[in-house]
Amino acid sequence: MITMLCRIALGAFLLIAALAPVQAQDWPSRNVTVIVPIPAGVTSDIVARVVFEQVGRQVGHTFVVENRPGAGGTIGGNLVAKATPDGHTLLVWGAIAAANALYEKLPYDTLKDFTPVAALGQTPLVVVTGGGKYKSLAELIAAAKANPGKLNYASVGIGSAAHFGAEQLAVSAGFSAQHVPFKGGEWLTEVIAGRIDFAVSPVTSAFGLIRSGKLVPLAISSSARSASLPNVPTVLEAGLAAKAAYPFYTAVFVPAKTPHAIAEKLHDEVMKALTMPAVKERLAAVGVEPMPMTLKEFGAFFEKDVAGNLELVKTAKIPRR
Repeated sequence: MITMLCRIALGAFLLIAALAPVQAQDWPSRNVTVIVPIPAGVTSDIVARVVFEQVGRQVGHTFVVENRPGAGGTIGGNLVAKATPDGHTLLVWGAIAAANALYEKLPYDTLKDFTPVAALGQTPLVVVTGGGKYKSLAELIAAAKANPGKLNYASVGIGSAAHFGAEQLAVSAGFSAQHVPFKGGEWLTEVIAGRIDFAVSPVTSAFGLIRSGKLVPLAISSSARSASLPNVPTVLEAGLAAKAAYPFYTAVFVPAKTPHAIAEKLHDEVMKALTMPAVKERLAAVGVEPMPMTLKEFGAFFEKDVAGNLELVKTAKIPRR
C-alpha cells in the first residue's frame, strides 16, 4: 500500500514537473490582451504599444492593447487581478504603487494579486521653475525653508508622478509647499508665468519648454542623469539623499497565480524586444530610458517601491481616498 502511494506521489510530481516547461513552451497559444488602465496617448500607453507590437512579432501572436481607465487606474488593475492566470491577460501600468498608497480600499491586493514581470522603461522627472525665479535646486529649497508652506507646486492631479515626485523632494529636503493640481495642460504654463513656484515634471512634458528657455531645469529626480538633459544634475548631485529621487516607470504584470515559467518567458521576450534598435529608438523619442532588470530584481524593486510610496503618503500626510 505504501509502495503504491509512493508511486502515485512520484507520478504526480513528475507530471507537474513535465507540465511546467510545456506551459511555457506553448505560451502564448492565442492572442494576448494587454490592459492599460489609463487613457490612450499617454506615455505608458505608448510604451505598451511599442514594446508588445515587437513581442507579438517574436512569438507569432498579436498583443491587443485595451485602455481601461477609471478610478485612478484601479478598474483596469482589478480586471487583470481577477483574470485567468495563464499569461494571456497582462497589465501595463506606471502608477500601480502610487495607487496602492493613495487608495485606502482596493478591490485587489497589490503585492498578493500580481506578479511583477519586467520594467519596460523609466521616464525621468525634472524639477523645473520659470521666470528665472531660482537658479539652482539649493536656492529653491532655501526659499521654501525660509517661507514655510508659502511656496507652491503644480501637478497634473492628485496621485500623479508630478504630485508624488514633488512631495518626495519636499520630504527629503525638509520643507513644505502647497500642492496645486491641474486637470489640463496649463500646469506648466502657470510655472512659466511665475504664478506657480515649481513643478516636478516628466522630462517628456517639459523638454520642449526647457529647450526654448521658458522653463529652467534645476535637477533630475533620479539616481542617474537623463539622456535627454545630460547637463542637468541629479537631486543626489545637488546634495540630497537617494530617497529624494522618485522613480517613474512603466512595467508589465500578470495575475499572481500565473505559472512561473510563463512569467519567465514573458520577461525574456520583453527584454529581447527592448534590445531591438527600432524599439529603442521609438522609446527614446518619447523620453523613455532603459531600466534593465532580471525577473527577480524587478520583483524586489517593485516591493521596495510599494513600501516607499506608502511611507511617502504617511510622512507627507497625503490624504488617502
